[in-house]
Amino acid sequence: MPAEIHALIFDMDGVIVDSNPLHRAAWTEYARRHGVETTEAMQIRMYGRRNDEIVRDFLGSELTDTEVLEHGAAKERVYRELMRPRLAEALVPGVREFLTRHSGVPIALATNAEPANVNFVLDGARLRSFFSAIVDGHQVRKPKPHPEIYLRAADLLGFPPEFCVVFEDSETGVQAGLAAGMRVVGVGTTHEELSGVSFQVDNFRDLALESWLLARLHKSVLPAM
Repeated sequence: MPAEIHALIFDMDGVIVDSNPLHRAAWTEYARRHGVETTEAMQIRMYGRRNDEIVRDFLGSELTDTEVLEHGAAKERVYRELMRPRLAEALVPGVREFLTRHSGVPIALATNAEPANVNFVLDGARLRSFFSAIVDGHQVRKPKPHPEIYLRAADLLGFPPEFCVVFEDSETGVQAGLAAGMRVVGVGTTHEELSGVSFQVDNFRDLALESWLLARLHKSVLPAM
């Protein structure tokens, strides 16, 4: 039998906030400022990746590390300006209620996103208090699909990987969760189907998700009925 679930680990973009449409718009606008027209293939490659990889893909592999950091930070400022007036409505349906319902479970955030975006979402949406640990893309050497970020989150929560379940929306993130030895729940904001997941939902209002999770949660972290 698989280990019982003791901890939950969330990706952010596409799981906490349905942000990929605005990330696409921000990349289109920012790349155009630098003479690059983004294609659909480029935008698809963007999903789940860290900014240093995306910047070099979109704007040139010859950029220095400093230039890459500057471009990434500038693009994210464009994204935050686009998202600021609509952050509340962009939260994935049911996520706040789901986090509230399972507030007795150790929960971490593990995202390739930049720290400024993590602060923007968690503080702007008043969700920070739900997370016992936060790992962003600047805190790991290797981004997803490498499992480092999920292994670090599990370590900070104090549980072996097999006791954790990951919530992900991208193939890159699913690969990272599976490589870490965790079960993965797919959230269908970005892709209708994700290969390798243990369970898939459209969003956190899916009652079947609650049944699936409650059947696997360790009794010490079951919500009060």
